[in-house]
Amino acid sequence: MDLLLTKVNKIAQLGILSAMLLLSLTGCSRFEAAVSGLNQSSTPAARTTPGFSPGSVPAASPTPSTLTSTPALTATQIAFEVGRELTINYLRGLEIEGSEITFHERLVPGYNYARHLVSYISEGSRIYGLLTIPFVEPPEGGYKAIVFNHGYIPPATYQTLERYGAYVDYLARSGFVVFKIDLRGHGQSEGVASGSYFSPGYTIDAISALKSLQTLDLVDPQGIGMWGHSMAGNLVLRAMLIEPEIQAGVIWAGAVYSYDDFTQYGIDDSSYRPPATSSSQEGSLPPRASQVIFNTYGRPDTQEAYWQAVSLTGNLKYLSRPLQIHHAEDDPVVNINYSYGLAGALQFNNKDYEFYTYPGGGHNLISPAFDQAMLRTVEFFRENL
Repeated sequence: MDLLLTKVNKIAQLGILSAMLLLSLTGCSRFEAAVSGLNQSSTPAARTTPGFSPGSVPAASPTPSTLTSTPALTATQIAFEVGRELTINYLRGLEIEGSEITFHERLVPGYNYARHLVSYISEGSRIYGLLTIPFVEPPEGGYKAIVFNHGYIPPATYQTLERYGAYVDYLARSGFVVFKIDLRGHGQSEGVASGSYFSPGYTIDAISALKSLQTLDLVDPQGIGMWGHSMAGNLVLRAMLIEPEIQAGVIWAGAVYSYDDFTQYGIDDSSYRPPATSSSQEGSLPPRASQVIFNTYGRPDTQEAYWQAVSLTGNLKYLSRPLQIHHAEDDPVVNINYSYGLAGALQFNNKDYEFYTYPGGGHNLISPAFDQAMLRTVEFFRENL
């Protein structure tokens, strides 16, 4: 407990750095699925973070100035001409729609579930994904379902049936309908791979997937949650601030919640290729959205109205559903302080959440952390969907 509070207080006391890394990430991590021996009865090797269970209050709360800064003129009172599409209030006003799900191919089944290659429509683009459906008859009201959001994988190499296989299998074996979507620009999905941190596109794809699942008679329309890894931690929390029909969210090794945290911790991912700068842009290619935003508002600083408007932790008043967070202390890609900062903000705002840390497991929470993290994930979804 003392160690946890020390870390939380340390984050609360950090000032905002004066400069932002001159890059904009399209994601977090090259995903290397190296999981074996999936077995719910295996010995847990994870460490629960005490004091961060739902409803508990630590002895020393983070200071509000670094977690929920409120400018004199609130962000909702300002019309942003540049980057408006990333602000939380703008996104909350959108009518995000899904579509009927098209079944393209029946794949080799899993242990106790069918696997299908399917697609749906998001903002006019066809988005593909893997859909698992239990073999057992659906319960009254329909199966509980999970929209599964992948972390950063280079779009040129992404394939629907590669990576995250053990993760989807664990959730599917546990009786959930699992919809692992290929975010726009990945695999066969149409559209441009825009990243999550400075574009709302992936968030819209995930919410559209939820709306599309609600068209299936076999799914409980009020029993759908979201899971996200790495880059998709940002996606899941933003989606939960926008769409109240997400009944619960789970984040593994997520990043970038206040945007000040991105300035502090960065992302250490050798598979990521940073965006072109003014000196490296080729020909007449337009600048990336992040660079346009930086040029207009400066680097992230939630004392400024625009960065308050896009900050996820600065808009936690809109979070109405429970959230579960997992992170390994030895994560070499996403600094665990991203999750400590999020947990501190959730605690300060009296939100319903759970936070678990693990001494090992790396960025993908593989063995020895995997089984315990998955057991907790399944239990959390069963309790809240």
